[in-house]
Amino acid sequence: MKGTRTVDDETRLVEALRARGQRVTSQRLVIGRLLREGGRHVTAEEVLRRASEQLPGVSLPTVYATLDLLCELGEARRVSVGGPVLYDPRVGDHVHMRCRECGGVEDLEVDVDAARALRAARAAGFEAEGAEVVVEGRCAACAARA
Repeated sequence: MKGTRTVDDETRLVEALRARGQRVTSQRLVIGRLLREGGRHVTAEEVLRRASEQLPGVSLPTVYATLDLLCELGEARRVSVGGPVLYDPRVGDHVHMRCRECGGVEDLEVDVDAARALRAARAAGFEAEGAEVVVEGRCAACAARA
């Protein structure tokens, strides 16, 4: 089943690239696949390390540009919650938890009405593009060590 999902995801990425007049390159496909297969928040540097195995000579600027393009296409989400910028393969609205000690970022499964916050911001004259909810504190592992 996972293999089918990867093919479907890759097909969707190819179609999204072509719809925007972008070239379908091996770098874009490999980086997109690595992001999806990781299934967690990653830095561009982590993607570079993994991509280098399949794409000798790939550069960090290429990885950043590709990850940013994936975000523009709705295939990834850029997460800035303090610390390095992370890229999330999960693009739907969801909440993040960030540990202030180790810097770890995890998804929190809870319903939050981001649409309501966006409507209120727009009603106040703010040109809202998105909403991010981040719960900060100490993760279970760091709390256990304390």
